[in-house]
Amino acid sequence: MAEHARYRPRVSREAGDGATASRLKLRRTLTLPWLVLYGLGTTIGAGIYALTGIVAGRAGLHAPLCFLLASLVALFTALSFAELAARFPRAGGEAVFVQEGFGWVGLTRAVGLLVVAAGLISAATVSVAFVGYLAEFVQVPRILAIASVVLVIGAVASWGVRESVVAAGLMTLVEVGGLCVIIGFGGERLLEFPARLGEWVPLGPSDWQAVASAAILAFYAFLGFEDMVNVAEEVRDVRRVMPLAILITLGITALLYVLVAVVAVATVPPAELGAAEAPLSLVLERSGGPAALMGVIALFALLNGALIQVIKAARVLFGLAREGILPERLGRIHARTRTPVFATLFATFVVALLALSLPLATLAQATANVTLVTFALANFALLRVKRRGPAPSGVPSVPMWVPAIGLALNVALIGFQLANRLTRFGA
Repeated sequence: MAEHARYRPRVSREAGDGATASRLKLRRTLTLPWLVLYGLGTTIGAGIYALTGIVAGRAGLHAPLCFLLASLVALFTALSFAELAARFPRAGGEAVFVQEGFGWVGLTRAVGLLVVAAGLISAATVSVAFVGYLAEFVQVPRILAIASVVLVIGAVASWGVRESVVAAGLMTLVEVGGLCVIIGFGGERLLEFPARLGEWVPLGPSDWQAVASAAILAFYAFLGFEDMVNVAEEVRDVRRVMPLAILITLGITALLYVLVAVVAVATVPPAELGAAEAPLSLVLERSGGPAALMGVIALFALLNGALIQVIKAARVLFGLAREGILPERLGRIHARTRTPVFATLFATFVVALLALSLPLATLAQATANVTLVTFALANFALLRVKRRGPAPSGVPSVPMWVPAIGLALNVALIGFQLANRLTRFGA
């Protein structure tokens, strides 16, 4: 345990009070249903509303299989996160796991800052995208719209974790409802699926190559479950609830994605679907549903995504500060709301700065690559932790081969992306 003695966790200070007090804790208010809603909000976002078309364009009728395979890839890392979150139920997520696994403060700081950076850039990008969608319904000056949206997000995130998760949960219900609407209007297509199953099974090597390529892309749609561990200190009965919530979230997400993909490619020719800017709106229109509804739902999905990213980034900043790795002020908790108010304000300020200064760009690839690196390190950390001894009583434990496969899969995905980039650079 000597490798963990390189730092001493700092004592949290109450916001507005300069005197050192006994550690002021985050308020444990989240139960299993609310945590699952939070998890669905972090996972089911605006990405699926655009990603379905791209996956279908690459894999054709095999798109549902791509989402199924992607969910299996995500499952190994999800199982690792479930055990890690139960072993170390502290704010900070991957940074805490890496610290416990490796004991290197520099690596912990780097991982924490990578997670924060990915979250804040994503939140800024989503905020700008929200303003773009909003312009279709009402004309508001861009600077005013961005500033207002980010200010509202920061205020809700500072209000209290229960209030923030309630707001995120309500928006999540809208997002999930949108996918259910598509599945409902495409019910006839689902009934046809068994009879057409032969058309949807890959046969030759070229088919499987297309499926593998598209499955890697579909994997990005499952990113988000890892954000759940950042609210571990605000969950009741966390050692039982957190692992269960992670697995329930991934299961619901996989089921919805596969059903939506089946309806999509059975309703619209995959080539046409791949060329559509709003593929699910096109699917709903061809199914006889109100296509404009998808635009409204996308607004909720984008706003929800930005809110959850700010909550996540603030908790990681708080966790790193409380462990003595970042400035102490970021580790202070507001006495009334029991939220990391300074960390939340800092995260909100950075999101506003990025959103106001940078144009909207496709940052999903960069964010996903950062996430894959942190996934690989988290799986490696669990391997090291498990070698030291068995899990404490009451902590669910996965076999050693689970994090080993999770590590191998994430390294393989990183290598695949690097090889593609080098190929494009060479071309």
